[in-house]
Amino acid sequence: MPSIVTFIGWHDSGKTTLASQVVSELNLLGYRVAVIKSSNESGVVFDTPGTDTAKHKLAGADSVMFLGPDQLVLQTQNRNLSLTTLALRYFPDADIIIGEGFKTARHVAKIEVLRSPDQMLRNQVNGVIAVATDLEDVPGDHIFRLDESKEIAKFIEKKFLLDTSIGNDRAVLLVNGRKVPLKRFVQEMLAGTVEGFVHTLKCTEQVEEIELHIRTKKKLTNIE
Repeated sequence: MPSIVTFIGWHDSGKTTLASQVVSELNLLGYRVAVIKSSNESGVVFDTPGTDTAKHKLAGADSVMFLGPDQLVLQTQNRNLSLTTLALRYFPDADIIIGEGFKTARHVAKIEVLRSPDQMLRNQVNGVIAVATDLEDVPGDHIFRLDESKEIAKFIEKKFLLDTSIGNDRAVLLVNGRKVPLKRFVQEMLAGTVEGFVHTLKCTEQVEEIELHIRTKKKLTNIE
C-alpha cells in the first residue's frame, strides 16, 4: 500500500500551488506520484487548462483523481469512499499518494498550509505532521515556509519513502470500503492461501499481484 500525505488548509490558502510544487519535486526524485483532489464545489470541469487538476498533471503526477459532491472523476458518482480506499483501489502502483483536502480523514498524515493565525487546523484535526506557512513564531516541529517545496518533498521522502518497511503490506483487506488492520502473520496466511488457489488455475502469465473482490451473499455481523 502506498503512503498517503494530504495537504489541508482553508480556501485560497495555497494548497494547490504548494502541493503541485511538491509533486514536481517528488517526480524529479524519480517517484511515481498520484494526486487525489477533494472539493466542496459541484459542476467542476475536470482537467481543463488552468484548473487545479490540470496543474497537478502538468507538475508530473502520474495519475490525478478529482472528488466533488457530484462526481468522482473517473466520471462516476461519489460513493463516499475514504481517502485510504480510493488510494488502494485506484493507485496501488504509486509510490506515494498526495491528497488535497480530506482534513477529517482518519489515520492519514496531513500537512497544513496556513495563511492566517486564526485559521489553524492543527488543533482541530488529527494527523498533522507538518505546517507550511510564512507566519512568524508558529510553534511545533517541522515548520516549513511556503516556498520550501523541495524541503517538504525531502521531508516526505525521508518519512515515507526511504524506509521500505512502510507501506509494504503483503496483503490488504477492505471491508465495506474500510481498511482492516492485519498483523503480519495474518497477511502471510491470507496471501499464501489466495496465491495457492490462483496457482491451481494454471495462469499462463507471471503472477505479480492479485486483486480479489468478494460480495457476500448475506449480511455478516460483528464486523467493527
